[in-house]
Amino acid sequence: MHNQSIIDLSVIVPLYNEEESLPELADWIHRVCNHAKFNYEVIFVDDGSSDNSWPVIEKLAKDNQNFKGIRFRRNYGKSAALQKGFESAMGAVVISMDADLQDSPDEIPELYRMIKEEGFDVVSGWKKKRHDPFGKTVPSKFFNWTTRKISRIKIHDFNCGLKAYRSEVVKNIEVYGEMHRYIPVIAKWAGFHKIGEKVVQHRARKYGVTKFGMERLIKGFLDLLSISFISKFGKRPMHLFGTLGTILFFIGLVIGIYLAVAKYFYEVYKMTERPLFYFGLLAMIIGSQLFVTGFLAEMISRNSADRNIYKVKQETGLDKKQD
Repeated sequence: MHNQSIIDLSVIVPLYNEEESLPELADWIHRVCNHAKFNYEVIFVDDGSSDNSWPVIEKLAKDNQNFKGIRFRRNYGKSAALQKGFESAMGAVVISMDADLQDSPDEIPELYRMIKEEGFDVVSGWKKKRHDPFGKTVPSKFFNWTTRKISRIKIHDFNCGLKAYRSEVVKNIEVYGEMHRYIPVIAKWAGFHKIGEKVVQHRARKYGVTKFGMERLIKGFLDLLSISFISKFGKRPMHLFGTLGTILFFIGLVIGIYLAVAKYFYEVYKMTERPLFYFGLLAMIIGSQLFVTGFLAEMISRNSADRNIYKVKQETGLDKKQD
């Protein structure tokens, strides 16, 4: 059962070791939402921080009933934190943003308006002017270009942490691995096609250090391939593996028949002395393996389990009643 939307807005803030920025961020969000007269909640998802982020969240939740917290037992990654936040959100509109103060809460009212009044399913922030190092901006541009080409979604910044969603979107998608950067793609392939973007302010990091690492480039690229495959063949893997297997097996069979006929009628030399024989044999073997792989993948897809195997250590504020 999904949570019924009973409030205007849910703000999801995944975080890892951001104790210094949390009080300032919480106060900023509170001011903006109060000024806009939103009935709101802010869900901080502590992704296994090793600093004092959780005590700070507990204090925020104690002082303000709109603030809530979820703490993972260890670091599972941003995607798992967002997924848990999405599951817990009760707002008609859900906005995600980073905890490092590089995303401005002043963007919240306009993002909310675009969802409610313009009817967007997803609105992605576009950090047109960035304050990141060169080693982060160049790979980001490459991945955004690649994702646009594959997904055919015409937005500029898939990886921006500041995004807004209709509640139905976050309740009908699954985010795991490094796929948080491709949420608009996941939403589109889940049937939500009205996806827009808004130019947002990108602020320089005020506290702490970036969690960005070069290994995320490889993981992100592999996850993009995974999304592409799952969206097209996740429910029917036999269509891919079976087709490839059949084609390869047929090619190998034709080669085998040709060599057999040539041997029978012409007896020029032994079949096993011709390189073409081994190519045909290899094609039939690989074709058979792909066909079997398709059957196994079909069975697995019908019995797939939840990929999010995180365990929540603590929660705070989630049992508070909304006004």
